[in-house]
Amino acid sequence: MPGTPPRRVVLVTGANRGIGLETCRQLVRSGCRVVMTGRNPAQLDKAARSLHADDVVAVPMDVADTRSIAEAQQAIDQRVGAVDAIVNNAAILLHESSGALEIPLEAYQRTIDTNVFGAIEVCRAFVPDMVRRRYGRVVNVSSGVSQFDRMSTYAPAYTMSKVALNAFTRILAATHRDDGILVNCVDPGWVRTDMGGPGAPRSVEQGAETIVWLATLPDNGPTGRFFHDRRQIAW
Repeated sequence: MPGTPPRRVVLVTGANRGIGLETCRQLVRSGCRVVMTGRNPAQLDKAARSLHADDVVAVPMDVADTRSIAEAQQAIDQRVGAVDAIVNNAAILLHESSGALEIPLEAYQRTIDTNVFGAIEVCRAFVPDMVRRRYGRVVNVSSGVSQFDRMSTYAPAYTMSKVALNAFTRILAATHRDDGILVNCVDPGWVRTDMGGPGAPRSVEQGAETIVWLATLPDNGPTGRFFHDRRQIAW
């Protein structure tokens, strides 16, 4: 019908469980078509089937492997078409309780490769087409532990990776401020997931809600900011 807004396609990384899976569920409910990505094809297909939705496409993608990203991009282009929004949710948490100088270099490198370079490479693959179409949303899933006034000794590799992700968010937002691309990051809080553990105070539904809001912002929405429960927070 005339005036009906276009049906947006949202790509979610790390979508096979936890916050990523719940984000996909809420996006489908909001009327979006969702591209679920993850490293393990079997787990990804199982997660996609659990949503019982025709608007979900599962595409294997390892964000730490540029070849995998390129192959996924080609598959998505063939099966779905243009991507309107990206949720960079995939992340790893290594040596959570170790001191900064106790963590081996390899663990720092793996963490940065996934949590930072993975987000950068996914954006490198999909943002240029958003710029050409002058519409795009990028949501980088960060963490409250990256806030400087809260930073302590917790999970040094993970914490530093999220600080770098925040910086990338600000830079990408400024780069494409006039291109119709809104780029923000979100602290979902301490959520009951495999990473967060059963003792976390927040549900996956609570953790995903602001992510979905940012992925579906109107054209006059914010960019280059950090949010928790739809409220802007300090870096």
